[in-house]
Amino acid sequence: MHADDIFRAIGRFSVKFRWVVLVAWLVAAFAIPHFLPSLASVTQGNNSDFLPASAPSEQAANLAAPFGGTNLIPVPVVAAVSNGTFTAADQAWLATLETDLHQVPTVVKVNDLGLSVARAGVNGQAAQLQVLSDVSQNNQGAQTDLVNNLRAEIKDSSPPPGVQAHLAGALPIQVDQQKQSGNTGNQVEVVAFLFIIILLFLIFRSVLAPFITVIPAVLSVSISGPIVAELANHGLKVSSLAQLLLTVLVLGAGTDYGLFLVFRVRENRRAGQGSHDAVINALTKVGESITFSAFTVIAALLSLLAASFQIYSNLGIPLAIGIGVMLVAGLTLLPALLAIFGKAAFWPSKPKPGTSSTGVWGKVATRVVKRPAVALLIGVIAFGALSVAVTAYKSAGFGGTISAPANTDSADGQNLLAKYFPSSSANPTNLVYKLSTPVWDDPAVVAAATTQLEHSPLFTGVTGPLNPVGGAGFTPTEYTALHSALGSGPLPATTPAIPAAFAGQVTPTQWAEAYQEYRATAQYVDPAGTTIQFETGLTAGDPSSTAALNAVPALRAEAAAVGTTLHATATGVGGEAPAFYDISQISNSDLAHVIPIAIIVIGVLLALVMRSLVAPIYLIASVAISYFAALGFAVIVFIWLGHSGGITFILPFLLFIFLLALGEDYNILVMTRIREEAHHIPLREAVSRAISVTGTTVTSAGLVLAGTFAVFAVVGGSGSGGSQIRDVGIGLAVGVIMDTFVVRTVLVPCTVVLLGRWNWWPSKLVVDSPEADSVSADADALGLATPGKDIRAADSGTDTSGATDSPTDSGSPRHS
Repeated sequence: MHADDIFRAIGRFSVKFRWVVLVAWLVAAFAIPHFLPSLASVTQGNNSDFLPASAPSEQAANLAAPFGGTNLIPVPVVAAVSNGTFTAADQAWLATLETDLHQVPTVVKVNDLGLSVARAGVNGQAAQLQVLSDVSQNNQGAQTDLVNNLRAEIKDSSPPPGVQAHLAGALPIQVDQQKQSGNTGNQVEVVAFLFIIILLFLIFRSVLAPFITVIPAVLSVSISGPIVAELANHGLKVSSLAQLLLTVLVLGAGTDYGLFLVFRVRENRRAGQGSHDAVINALTKVGESITFSAFTVIAALLSLLAASFQIYSNLGIPLAIGIGVMLVAGLTLLPALLAIFGKAAFWPSKPKPGTSSTGVWGKVATRVVKRPAVALLIGVIAFGALSVAVTAYKSAGFGGTISAPANTDSADGQNLLAKYFPSSSANPTNLVYKLSTPVWDDPAVVAAATTQLEHSPLFTGVTGPLNPVGGAGFTPTEYTALHSALGSGPLPATTPAIPAAFAGQVTPTQWAEAYQEYRATAQYVDPAGTTIQFETGLTAGDPSSTAALNAVPALRAEAAAVGTTLHATATGVGGEAPAFYDISQISNSDLAHVIPIAIIVIGVLLALVMRSLVAPIYLIASVAISYFAALGFAVIVFIWLGHSGGITFILPFLLFIFLLALGEDYNILVMTRIREEAHHIPLREAVSRAISVTGTTVTSAGLVLAGTFAVFAVVGGSGSGGSQIRDVGIGLAVGVIMDTFVVRTVLVPCTVVLLGRWNWWPSKLVVDSPEADSVSADADALGLATPGKDIRAADSGTDTSGATDSPTDSGSPRHS
């Protein structure tokens, strides 16, 4: 069965059962979001959660497992007194809160890490509890419930007057980010929808056509999101970036597919076809283009499964699901809507039979095909010049990635943590060591290591086993004595009586201070004493900055040197900066081996739809030059002009994948139309006509997609992780604009004209005009051989007007 027959059958079904199709989609759009979870409830905001186990920062996290318990997630609870210090009543409330928090589902243990210590001779103004939970790291809904339940317990505990308590740490921040990303995702969806509607009004100059075009895309977003969320509850990790991109990609690409069909329906109406026939014949002709366009996007996205960085490998599945749902909607729901509204779809404009206009792109095409070599050379030189800037590309830090959103409980908790506890507590870089003997057997080496770290120019502050709250801390002798008297592990909040070993040597106040400080060492020494860690602040600045990322190799070298001092058997550097450094390195590695896979898969699909081995080569090459030009433009804007330290690591990867996939969308539309026209008229004229009728479609689709990416940059970039979202959104928008306005509509047609019959090799295009021999003139001028003569055949369905085939046409264009 020929492809046209398949899509004609789909078109007839969608038109005949249009009301059934519409009702089925409306029911699905209501039922699926109702019975499945929302996508915002399952997203993960921390990119480091997606690192493979082989990453050094992940190995450091595993080495530090004793401080959080194996497979247990720590949640700090910070309480502070507004004025004065913690009283006995405040401490009694804190003990009650500790008991209440232990009753929360999935909470395994609650550690009292003690009061902040003030050197003025009194206890500090803040206290810290550590909740340990065995909540599933893959169940975002359960993690959200945990945080909400902990916050409810804090509220119900009725803190004493003047006392405030908040959650801090990665998990509460992630939950607050999910809420914000959900709000941001809704904003992106609303603003993108409004932008698309306004743009479509300008394109169609019609009331209903814009809504008919975009409704399938909107329903696809509402259906695909909950499906992805359900998969997330079964182990699929979904980043907040995936949530935003799903909305943008399905709305943008879905509208593009709608434009492919709606423009063809309007063209058929102008050719004199009836409402239903115009829809059926339009789907017959562009159904293959839409399907293979979607397949190229899905193939490119699924090639991400080969990535080792899970934010890539898990990004492909959600977006592929969205495109798959959109494809089904584009082939069924959109034709049904067009059939239901009929000629009213284009009101108040009226596609009058027999009318046509070459428009702007008809004039551009006429000029381009006259001197294709010149136009191609100018384009290649211009894009090549932009590509030179790629040599200055640098990966940037990812500020805001795990920062608490402003005005949230987690932000307040982080602020208290930074204010009352060592500066490294808020966002520390951890140096973790495995020792062969317990630390209290030889604390002198820890003192030497502490001094070594404090004198390193890489660190601004260091806390560890001997100085857990900063300051002078303990001497090795004092630490050994305290361990002999008190033991190891978490200790109760109530200060015990002065042990006999210290009787007469310290006052009760000094003993209380020493006890509270020793309690705090539980954060730095595991109960066995064989794993220790230091928390450090970085001279390079915030761990999310580019400077901190670039400092990671030196940090790891310094940590290894200190490991020698400690006689450590294993060493690790954990925290945000090391995780981001590993992300950057793995991302670059993935770029090198995922892209060839994507090129091969899409090349095969292009060969199938083009029936050619030559066309896929230059079509993919056109995407490559577009990619390097867009990335070079981003370097110029963000690094050279914007004086940024770099560009987010994810932009080069996503830019290539999306331009490869979406660029080939437009290639398929243009090339299939050129091939269709070349069955009836000489190739040079076929190219001119194809560009005149598809140029508006391609550029309109490009404006829609670029606009949605721009909305993604502006609205999404205002939230958490704004800089990376801004970079991705603007980079993709610029890339799409370059691709649609220059590459697809100028450079590719020029190449087609220059190659002549070689475009279809090894197949031979069946034509019905002896003038087609003239199409090889430019190829001969370039010294290209003509690969055999075309097989000619009479075609009773010759389209002398250039319009699409009518229902009485003899059939689809033929090829051998």
